[in-house]
Parts: sequence; structure tokens; C-alpha cells
Amino acid sequence: MTRPAHTEVALDFLKTLVEFDTTSRESNLGLIEFVRDHLQSLGISTRLSYDADSKKANLFATLGDVTGRGIVLCGHTDVVPVDGQAWDTDPFKAHIANGKVFARGAVDMKGFIACSLSMIPSYLSSELKQPLHLALTYDEEIGCIGVQTLIRDLQTANIHPAGCFVGEPTRMQVMTGHKGMRVTRCKLRGLEAHSSMAPEAVNAIEYAARIIEKIRLLGQELQTKGPFDPVFKIPHTTLQTGLIQGGSAPNIVAKDCEFVFDCRTLPQGNSDELINQIQAYAETLKLEMQKIYPQSDIAFETLANAAPLATSVEAPITYLGTALARNHLLGRVSFATDAGWLHQAGIPCVVVGPGDIEVAHKPNEFIEISQIEECLGFLDRLRLRMTEQILLE
Repeated sequence: MTRPAHTEVALDFLKTLVEFDTTSRESNLGLIEFVRDHLQSLGISTRLSYDADSKKANLFATLGDVTGRGIVLCGHTDVVPVDGQAWDTDPFKAHIANGKVFARGAVDMKGFIACSLSMIPSYLSSELKQPLHLALTYDEEIGCIGVQTLIRDLQTANIHPAGCFVGEPTRMQVMTGHKGMRVTRCKLRGLEAHSSMAPEAVNAIEYAARIIEKIRLLGQELQTKGPFDPVFKIPHTTLQTGLIQGGSAPNIVAKDCEFVFDCRTLPQGNSDELINQIQAYAETLKLEMQKIYPQSDIAFETLANAAPLATSVEAPITYLGTALARNHLLGRVSFATDAGWLHQAGIPCVVVGPGDIEVAHKPNEFIEISQIEECLGFLDRLRLRMTEQILLE
């Protein structure tokens, strides 16, 4: 079957992009520099903003006046690991079968990036009334970290886009909101001793268990009492503990323990309030521990903090998104995206992109070619509108 030229170009870009192992623990510079060099060969200005170690970077490119009030197409370049997953094909080589492209990152979210890159020549040959921007970020998967660096860079450069489409997989349905994500580590230090002398020691694992139970009870309270937002599949804020480690032997009272817990807040919620409740309870336990061993301690560290998104259904970016998607179905997603921080920085956002989040992060991740074609149609309709009038002033 012969596919449209734009589809073939998008597939070629996708094949190239998935071959870069941009798992969050790795550098993304290979992919970023490939895109930079390709865009510069087309005469497009780009700027990179790096992490503290200069091992990762965001890319921001502009077709037109970089200081103009443009429209942003935003995607993250990092992917989740494939460790321990049973793939039928090489996860870093695109495998096309049954109308689907299988690869790590195919749907989350290199498919959208490939679509955006394939449409650049069409935008360049059009007389746009305002700039088009392309934003690629690092470390979205571990807490929307790169986008915060990008925002600071844009503010320093006095670049203020008019609106943004974040192309996470939504089956090209416009999503106006998502939950926030807060990941916190708790470390406890007690006093070790032979297990036969347990009353004279401070068991870090047992005190950790009491804090974890507090977290569980808070989550249970949110589930039963709310607040609720029925637009979400899980209509309330959630709390859960995902990692724990501690102790050295069964006959030694554990001196150390640490655990990591996750908070997913509704847009109208406040993760600070929940964390403060947990920390206040931990302070009472710390005093109890210090009565036995004064050097006992409990410390909290924020590992990731992704802002929630709540865009009005009446916002111009929402109307534009639904017009381009050719449907008026609106929703919200439970996963966090870069859109939360972008929106808080004054760049109105909605989330809309090709593919299904249900297959992301799983073995044999895929994106349907029909979804790629639907995304290309969305982007082409955006191009046509940008030749007719200035959007989102």
C-alpha cells in the first residue's frame, strides 16, 4: 500500500528518533544535536538549554521572528527503561507490522516529534502570520525537570509564546488538564543493636512503617472524602509508597531505612498541604526516637515535582485545539506532562497528540500509523490557520 508522502517522511523521522537511546538515565544530546543540525540546514534558528552537567539539553527552534507571539509544539525526548521487559523486537529499532510502529518511545512521545519535524518544510513554504516554535525537553519522565530549565531560558531571552500544544498520546483528543506529580524520599536514621537488645535501640524500619501507614491512611481519606473531579478516571488525589529499603540482617535492629512515596494531586489540590501533614507526623515520631537516641533523624527530600494543569474549556487554546482536532471532546488525564509548568509560566497549554497512553511504558510499545496521519492532519490545519490570521493573541 502506498502511503502519502508526509506519512513516509514522518515514519522515516520516527525510525531515526527511536534509534537514539534516550532513556532518562542516559544523555539525550545525540537526538538533540541531530534535530538541531537538521533544522539549521533548513535555515531555522535554534537554541539549546543544558542541565547542570551539560549532559542533557532542551531544544527550542523558531520558524519566523523568535520574539514574536508564536505557537509551540512541545514534546519530551526521554523515554522509560526497557530493563526486564519482554520485547518481541529490538526496542530501539522501529518495527512496522499490522499498521503499527513498535519501538520504545514510538508513542511516548517520539511519534509526535516525528510528525512535527516532517511538517517543517510545509510551514517554511507558507506565509505564516506568526512564528511556529518547536520545543524538545529532557527528563520529563522523571519529573518534568527539563521544561523548567527551558522556561527559565525563554524568560531570559524575552521569548513569550502565545500558546502550546503538548503532544502526549491522547488519540488526538484535546485534554485540558492533568494531575500534578510529587515524588518524595524519606530517610530515617536510628540506632542499631543486637536484636535481643531491641528495646535499647531505635528501629528505623519500624518508624518508617508508621509513616508509611500515615501516608496510606491519608490516601484512603482522599479516596473516600475527596475532593473529587469526575472528569478524571481516578477522580481524587492519590498517595502511595513505591520503594523501600533498610536494615542489614534479621538479627540486627535496623539503623537506616528510606522509602519513596508518590502524590498525584488534582489541579485544585495542594501537594504541599499533604506533605506538611506527613512531615508534622514524622516530627512527633522523631521526638520519640530521640528520647532513646538523640542523634535519630527523619529527613524528607523532593525528588520530582510536576505542576498540575487546569486550562479553561473556554480558553482560546482549547477552542483552537478542538477546531484542529475536528471534535469537541474534552478530557483530563491522570499522568503529568510538561504542560503544567508551561501553563504556570504564562503559556496557555492543552495536551493533544497521537497514539494511546495505554501502551506507553509497556513492552512492545507502539503507535498506529493511522494516528500519525491524524496528527499530520492536525498540524496541517494549524499551518493553514496560521497563514490566514494571528492565533491566540
